[in-house]
Amino acid sequence: MSRRNVYLTLASLVLAVMLLATQCPPAAAPTPTAAPPTAVPKLKITVATDATWPPFEYVDETSKEIVGFDIDLMKAIAQEVGLEVEFVNVAWDPLLAGMAAGQYDAAISSMTITEERKKQFDFSDPYYNAGQLIVVRAEQTGIEKPADLAGHVCGAQIGTTGAMEIEKITGATLKTYDTIDLAYMDLVNGQIDAVVADNPLAIGYVNLHKPKLKAVGKPFTEEYYGIAVRKGAPEILERINKGLKIVLGRGIIKQLEDKWLSKPAE
Repeated sequence: MSRRNVYLTLASLVLAVMLLATQCPPAAAPTPTAAPPTAVPKLKITVATDATWPPFEYVDETSKEIVGFDIDLMKAIAQEVGLEVEFVNVAWDPLLAGMAAGQYDAAISSMTITEERKKQFDFSDPYYNAGQLIVVRAEQTGIEKPADLAGHVCGAQIGTTGAMEIEKITGATLKTYDTIDLAYMDLVNGQIDAVVADNPLAIGYVNLHKPKLKAVGKPFTEEYYGIAVRKGAPEILERINKGLKIVLGRGIIKQLEDKWLSKPAE
């Protein structure tokens, strides 16, 4: 083969290779591997409750467990946002003092959101409207509204909004109790003339003591329950509010009302 033919042959091979290269699709770029979703880390918190307020929080006599409307609500919130909750049964006054001192991470205990309490600890968004209601003995007449409590001895749990409302009534005498069940017991026994407490709680005790007690008038305040959170714990407050928003959106309050408020307090 002549040198000229060799050059022609090489040129043909080069041209063929170039044509093949233009016809082959480019190699696909490697697909980046998606990072696995990051699970929300569990956060363990201590939640105080005064388990003497059925049907919102009380100790079941059979299981000895703390149960109730508030307990179910807190468990539902915790499940949504990765909270591991340890409930602690604490009397009302030590509960408030413990929250103010940061002894507990949070508290759910039929607690009305007030400006004074907000100075000592934070609150979640509200979850239930529960105004104050007057309860008297079934045979009692002449008491239908707060002003009618003048000249009467009225019971309430110490440190509650019920006690605060009685103190506002000119001529009414306030008698406080460590637990609300003692106030209703004194009312049944004729030791006091009336008890003022949160509406759902009052109805529960009326049902429990039928036919000895009755509720009179209508709730005369508008109050909202909230979950207390110790100061300086923004992550806990954020998680609780996020979980509360989710469960409220699912209609859980109506479910809890059907479960806990449609039956007598235990």
